[in-house]
Parts: sequence; structure tokens; C-alpha cells
Amino acid sequence: MSQWVQLRIKAQAHQVEAAENALLALGAVSVTLQDDADQPILEPELGTTPIWDNTLIIGLFTADTDTEQTLEQFPLMFAVEGGQGQPELKWEQVEDKDWVRAWMDSYKPMQFGERLWICPSWCKPPQPDATNLMLDPGLAFGTGTHPTTALCLQYLDQAVEGDELVMDYGCGSGILGMAALLLGSSKMIGVDIDPQALIATHDNADRNGLGHELFDVYLPQDTPVVKADLTVANILAGPLQQLAPTLAELTRSGGKLALSGLLAHQADEVIATYSEWFVMNAPKQMEDWVMLSGIRK
Repeated sequence: MSQWVQLRIKAQAHQVEAAENALLALGAVSVTLQDDADQPILEPELGTTPIWDNTLIIGLFTADTDTEQTLEQFPLMFAVEGGQGQPELKWEQVEDKDWVRAWMDSYKPMQFGERLWICPSWCKPPQPDATNLMLDPGLAFGTGTHPTTALCLQYLDQAVEGDELVMDYGCGSGILGMAALLLGSSKMIGVDIDPQALIATHDNADRNGLGHELFDVYLPQDTPVVKADLTVANILAGPLQQLAPTLAELTRSGGKLALSGLLAHQADEVIATYSEWFVMNAPKQMEDWVMLSGIRK
């Protein structure tokens, strides 16, 4: 018998917060939100948490939960939390499986370019003599599985020649800056708006034997004035355009630039913005995403 049951709720955007709070008040172990109408939210504004117009809310409960009683109590709790209307509810059993093992099995070592591999800590590197970055999925973005990250890692495999000062703007997990260090760069500066990302970068550096003298991480307002040999930013199109003067100022004349987090149809506009400071190359595309590269004028 499964150890878990889940309550699936089809909700409108204005019902989500009340439904989520009601589930937690009724004893849900976790609550997840999913798009219920194929409505992508590709580029939210900074500081916002947009929600889908039609949202599937899944509350996970232990198998000994009194499901009938919970169904009876939900409308009252939903109303107490300010909910309006009555969303559709449905109980389901959860497949009984080793979720930790299934999660671990979904991440395998991945090769990027000729030299670089990204390996989860529970896997033995397929090529021990290659450049192996040990990285587990965590709270900050960036494990190499997304096309934007993969494009940047492939670029770094070719672009890093050795002894570069690398600026990783929007460092997340630190994956790009750490990869550059392992490929031969001498120093990395990471910048991110999320303090959790700075902690993740420190943790990943420790895991890969990279001494703290090799990198510094900062919130944007604390970014030091440097002239990087190679600047990489895997963010989103809007912030990248806003950051163009900043990234240009942080990159030395003749320095290399790599930008990602862009959809293919956004490339021309971003290229036009950066062309004031950089000689830009043709985009590299993977699925619907692109990476742009250039050289500082």
C-alpha cells in the first residue's frame, strides 16, 4: 500500500493562496503548484511571484489521513483563509516508490564540449582524468540540465585558455564560474541578487576543492570594480538588457562575453543593445534557447 495520498485542486489564480494555506492547515506534508493550462511564465519581473490563471495545486498527505473528513473541512478552512468560490477537489493515491532513489537516478554525469563533465556527487566520473565539476541539484538554479546552462558550459570549454579573471554575473549555484576555474581560470567573481546563491557557490566550491582565495561572491550593490577577461551572465533577456552598461564596464578591452537565458526571438534585440560595447557573434541555439557571445571593443 502507498504511504502517501494527494489532494489535487483545480484553482483559479485568485484562489491559490487560500487553497495552499488551507491544505497546510489541514496537515499537508507539502504543497506544489503546477500550470494547469499550458501558460508559460518565462520572464517575471524582479521581486514578483506570478501565478498561472489556471493552477493545479497538489497537497501531499500521509496515507492514514482521513480523506472524507479533510474533504469536509477544506471548504470551511478555504473560506477562513479568504478563499472565494469552491475549487474542484480530487483524492489520488501516490505511486509507492523510493522517491529519493528515483530523484538521484534522474541525474547522470553530463559532458560539455571536449574537456568538461558535470557529475552529481553520488556518481563516479566517467572520465576521471577529465575536468569534473561535482554538483548536486540544490536550492539555487544551475545543474547543467537546462539548455541555457549547457550552452554556457560548452562555450567555457572552448573559451577558457588559462589564468583568466572570470565574472559570473547571476552566479546561482556557481556552476559557470566553478567550471571556468576548473578549466584553468585563475580567479572568479560571482554576483547574485539571492543570498542563498552565494551560500550555494561557497558550498560547491568546497565540494570541488576550490579554495576561497580563488573566488569572491557578492550581492550586486557590493560588486567590486574589476576588468574581467571573461564575463558570463545566464539570466533573462530583460535583466540582461538593463545590465549591458554594467557588464561592459566590468569587462576589459578585448575581453570575452557570453550571455544566455534568452529565447531565440529575443536574440536580435539583445545583440543590438550590446553592440554598443561588444563585437557580437551569431547566436548559438539549443532547443528554443540561445547563447550570445562577443568581444569587448
